[in-house]
Amino acid sequence: MFLPLHDQNPIRHVRFPYVTYGLIAINVLVFLFQLTQQPQSAFNELAITFAAIPDSAWHGPVLDRIPGLPDQITLVTYAFFHADWLHLLSNMLFLWVFGDNIEDAMGHFKFLVFYLACAILAAFTYFAFAGSQGGWLIGASGAVAGVMGAYIVLYPHARVYVLFRIVIPIPLPVPALWMLGVWVATQVFYLVIGDASPVAWWAHLGGVVAGALLCVPLRRREVALFGGR
Repeated sequence: MFLPLHDQNPIRHVRFPYVTYGLIAINVLVFLFQLTQQPQSAFNELAITFAAIPDSAWHGPVLDRIPGLPDQITLVTYAFFHADWLHLLSNMLFLWVFGDNIEDAMGHFKFLVFYLACAILAAFTYFAFAGSQGGWLIGASGAVAGVMGAYIVLYPHARVYVLFRIVIPIPLPVPALWMLGVWVATQVFYLVIGDASPVAWWAHLGGVVAGALLCVPLRRREVALFGGR
């Protein structure tokens, strides 16, 4: 439908958003490591080892994990593993466009806590509503959706250059509220029609709601809600 390219919203409180870029780097490095796992069955086994999996999806214990690591750690690790290049790059593009401003609004440490909390809450939402039909969960989508939810609350009027995939792709500046609002509406639409694809729509919505709520107490005092309007 469309892809965000960049926004007109300079950072004001931090010199460099190294947490955002660090998260992107970790995701890329993890995926490169995944690619070393051949054949495809080994790739899948590694992903499932670190995926978030509800017990009910397997009608028994969660699959064996790395010895010494509790199953609960997968509520975080799942967000750093991806199914393919498209899955990875789409998530990292959204994180790159919107993450720096949310890190700027919260500070480095709070942003990291926020990001991981959104990943955890997105997984819980997925488990609660998708249940055993959802299977195992991987990907940064839930955490990145949290970043997008925070952006809607803090910077709804910021201009985002969006590439529309029409006959001739054209980048156009649109308000963040419009662009991200359409994205959220798309998630709801696919849930309503009962889309059978492996996309974790419930994780996306859980992340958006978590991000929109958590950004309020975690933001700096001088960062106004709704762009100060």
